[in-house]
Amino acid sequence: MATQREKEAADYLKKHKIVELMENLTSMLFFYRPENPREFLIEQLEQLKISQQSGIKGQSLFNNSNLDAAFGILDPANQKYITFAQYKQALTILGIKDINECPEGVNEDRISHETFKTEAIQGLQRCSATYEQP
Repeated sequence: MATQREKEAADYLKKHKIVELMENLTSMLFFYRPENPREFLIEQLEQLKISQQSGIKGQSLFNNSNLDAAFGILDPANQKYITFAQYKQALTILGIKDINECPEGVNEDRISHETFKTEAIQGLQRCSATYEQP
C-alpha cells in the first residue's frame, strides 16, 4: 500500500503530466538525434511553453506523409476507407490514448482517409500538449 507521500508524488506527476512530458522528450531525442541534446531539450521546453501560452500546437513526430503511409498499410486495396477497429488500433499504436469513439463514418464502419488523418493529428496534438489544458 502506498504511503501518503507516494500518493502525493503520483498525484503531482499525473496533474502536471510529467511522465508524458518525459516520454515525448525522450522520443524526440531518439527521433531527431541532435548534436547537442541539452540545447535541443531546452528548445523543446521553450516551444512547449509558447504552445501553452499561445494555443499554437507544438510539433509532432508524425507528419502528413507518415499518416498517409499508415493509412495505406491499413488500406492495401485502396478502398479509401478502413474499419473502425483498424482506426482504433492505428491510433493506439500512434500513442493516442483518448480516441474519438464516434468519428465520422463509424456507423457504416467506414472511416475515410481524411477522417483518419484529422483524428490522428488532433490526437497527436493532445498527446504532445504535456501541460494542463483548460
